Amino acid sequence: MQQNQHASSHSGSPFAKIIQLLGPGVLMATAAVGGSHLVASTQAGAKFGWQLAVLIFLVNVLKYPFFRAAVSYTISTKETLQFGYFQMGKGYLATSFILNNVAAVVNSAALLMFSASLMGYFLPVSLPIPWLAGIILLVILVVLIAGHFVLLNKAAKLIMAVLVLTTLTAACMAWYQGPVAPIDYISPSPWTLATIGFLVVTMGWMPAPIEISCITSLWYKQQCRSQEVTAKSALFDFNLGYITTLLLALVFLALGALVLHGSGEQLANGGIGFSHQLVNLYAHTMGEWSRYLIAIVAFLCIFGSAITVYDGYSRALAEGFSLLKGKKQVSNALFVRWLLLVAIASFTIVLFFQSALLPMLGFAMTLAFITTPMFAWLNHKLVYSAEIQTELKGGFGLRLLSYAGLLYLFGFLLVFIVWKWFL
Repeated sequence: MQQNQHASSHSGSPFAKIIQLLGPGVLMATAAVGGSHLVASTQAGAKFGWQLAVLIFLVNVLKYPFFRAAVSYTISTKETLQFGYFQMGKGYLATSFILNNVAAVVNSAALLMFSASLMGYFLPVSLPIPWLAGIILLVILVVLIAGHFVLLNKAAKLIMAVLVLTTLTAACMAWYQGPVAPIDYISPSPWTLATIGFLVVTMGWMPAPIEISCITSLWYKQQCRSQEVTAKSALFDFNLGYITTLLLALVFLALGALVLHGSGEQLANGGIGFSHQLVNLYAHTMGEWSRYLIAIVAFLCIFGSAITVYDGYSRALAEGFSLLKGKKQVSNALFVRWLLLVAIASFTIVLFFQSALLPMLGFAMTLAFITTPMFAWLNHKLVYSAEIQTELKGGFGLRLLSYAGLLYLFGFLLVFIVWKWFL
């Protein structure tokens, strides 16, 4: 049997072999390409042109070690990051659990509202955001409770591939057509005290909130149970997903810089209005034929991110709760209870914010940035106190990058606190 499986793994096209290696790392990328890319990167390009490209690149690189912890620790120990926190001490896990509760509700609500806004773009009838959000949330609950998430993940990878191709095409066409900004247009500077809040928003979900590493860790553990996963294949999967998110962030910034920067068009705060601007960005470069195709693809992309986040956060909360209660196993009933709790709380937030999509996303990204240093420190401490496989240690360069990332995250958080409450 093993020989047949081994033989089959070497048959087929090279492309098919690569697809077989893809797993949690690409899933993480699917979850990441949401608000941080479609909103934050596009806004950064629209407001400041190319000036924030270096910042977006650096924040992705400096967060890399803390996301990679999910691969290093889980593949080496076959346990999740949260179990590692628990082994370090119950207080570490409790801290993670409390922060995850807040992040789960706020981030899920933001993606739910974004999904509802995009869905409202191409519907033949106009419905309020709460109604649209309610319909989407009901579909998410039915899919997850019925256990069809695996099939949806396969579809999400296809949707992500289409979004990548259309975004790259739109960016290339926009580059060929040239920027819309007049030659004598002077871009405002992002390096002022007044823009610190926007910089924090841009970095908060870039490429994703770091607590997503706990969810990625759960996926890797599940993958290890169902198939043989080597350090090499896991790193390939993770690095491919991470590099893709980095490149896409820069591509979305390019679209904003080429199509919106200097055009005089103000970004709408309302969900439907911003969704129109987002779709117009593609239609402006690719032609009117692409308008509804892009609207549907963007909706399916954000919907895929939303359902991934609802599933992942609920599983992480259920696991954290079980570990704090002294139990390692998580029942499906406990997962469903946490899923319903996150659903109710997130929908309540949607009712509060109504159609104020950009303020809601800004709040979620700011919160993510504030909690990011703590999750980064937890992952750093865990990885460098555990027995990690030699292939996954990363050497002196990765350790140095990890310390640089901690210094940057805690340093900029201090700058933000001083700016927000003392200036």
